[in-house]
Amino acid sequence: MWFVYIILCSDGSLYTGSSNNPDARFVDHKNGKGGRYTRSHKPVKLLYAEPLESKFAALKRESQIKGWRRDKKMKILGLKI
Repeated sequence: MWFVYIILCSDGSLYTGSSNNPDARFVDHKNGKGGRYTRSHKPVKLLYAEPLESKFAALKRESQIKGWRRDKKMKILGLKI
């Protein structure tokens, strides 16, 4: 099982990624071993994780979500900060 996840960063920005273990990946981001973005925008909280059937499906959904504006992400995904 793969997941698309969204992390809240210390500056209030949102980071979207995909992984087969979002909790472990969040720890990687917190320890500076995640994506380049989260090295300069410190991760604070894992806000969202959506299970998907395959890596392909997770990457496709990640790309879709990354194309959304912040307000659309918050509304459609039911995110609250």
